[in-house]
Amino acid sequence: MNTIRKQDIILAGVGGQGILSIAFVIDNAALKEGLNVKQAEVHGMAQRGGAVQSHLRLSTERIWSDLIPRGGADLILSVEPLEALRYLDFLKPDGKIVTSSNPFVNIPDYPEIGGVLAKVRAIPGSVIVDAEKLAKEAGASRAQNTVILGAAAKHLIVDEESLKDYIRVLFEKRGEKILSANLKAFDLGRAAAE
Repeated sequence: MNTIRKQDIILAGVGGQGILSIAFVIDNAALKEGLNVKQAEVHGMAQRGGAVQSHLRLSTERIWSDLIPRGGADLILSVEPLEALRYLDFLKPDGKIVTSSNPFVNIPDYPEIGGVLAKVRAIPGSVIVDAEKLAKEAGASRAQNTVILGAAAKHLIVDEESLKDYIRVLFEKRGEKILSANLKAFDLGRAAAE
């Protein structure tokens, strides 16, 4: 008897933070493992710094809709902490958030970051990592999205090696330095989430 594997993920951040790259890696890793995948259109990328979100659904069973119902997400994976909170009403009661601690202050009334992070910490089992610091440590300050992907790895239903395979596919054409930095960013994110 086959076990049903299913996961609904909200990807969130702001334009320019690499939400599409995260989606590419998870989508392809899931397909490689024989899962069905549906991804809703990424919304909000009309401007760099604007809110971006996408619904990503993975399952061994048929997926009927690309949209995750409110209260149905297993995971919110966010490169920006306030954006993680924007989608709280989508999270299941036992769902988790994986987010960066680093704000992208793109609005004049951005709330105090301590309060934002306190609300994320109030969600049991949620993970907050300093993606900016870890990306710099990895050698690519733009790899914050890959840090967050690494931090979320243990919560995803796809294998870590499958994720790394598609990080390689995504970044190998940009040269060895960028590829190595992103693989290191993934590992640093994973370690920070432990």
